[in-house]
Amino acid sequence: MPKQPQAALDTVYAFSPNRDTLGATAYLIVENHANILIDCPAIDELNLEFLQQQGGVRWLFLTHRGAIGKAEKIQQETGCEILIQEQEAYLLPELAVKNFSHEFTFSPSCQAIWTPGHSPGSSCLYYAGSGGVLFTGRHLLPNQQGEPMPLRTSKTFHWPRQIRSVQSLIERFTPATLSYICPGANTGYLRGQRVIDRAYGRLAQLDLEGCRQSQALV
Repeated sequence: MPKQPQAALDTVYAFSPNRDTLGATAYLIVENHANILIDCPAIDELNLEFLQQQGGVRWLFLTHRGAIGKAEKIQQETGCEILIQEQEAYLLPELAVKNFSHEFTFSPSCQAIWTPGHSPGSSCLYYAGSGGVLFTGRHLLPNQQGEPMPLRTSKTFHWPRQIRSVQSLIERFTPATLSYICPGANTGYLRGQRVIDRAYGRLAQLDLEGCRQSQALV
């Protein structure tokens, strides 16, 4: 039975995993400038009503090709603009899509960042509220211990590039600017928590060289 989206942080809501995107988790940032939907939730009456109650959707940001889901239906229902990294925009040929190369600024507090590796156009969204939140799609996911990790799978596009993308995030942020990660999947490993806290410290402790040598998961 469909469940109402739940508050993850003060102005961030998490949707139930969506079977259209292989169980991925979508999020909504309720922002003064414009609400941003991150990846596609299930498009049912409950979620559409919730989005309307929050003031609609100005942007739908797709973190990677696997998060497209029913993006066309969301655009039809909400009138939102869709943003995706330029290397994956071709996957939405019939839609009005805005693309970006390395970075895109939604507002003074929200920015898209290209983090290739999981897929060619894999990207994260940084939100400066709540001490700094990074929405990582499938670029960084919780492992079975709930720690944020780049996870190599048989479908990973370019593993060394993904590791470099993780390093670039560590260099970009600080403990003062990155408090939380909202992953786009594997949220069951968070065991009831809706976010990964102490995000910067956990990223900084990653053994990236060890990750580089890891084998693909089945």
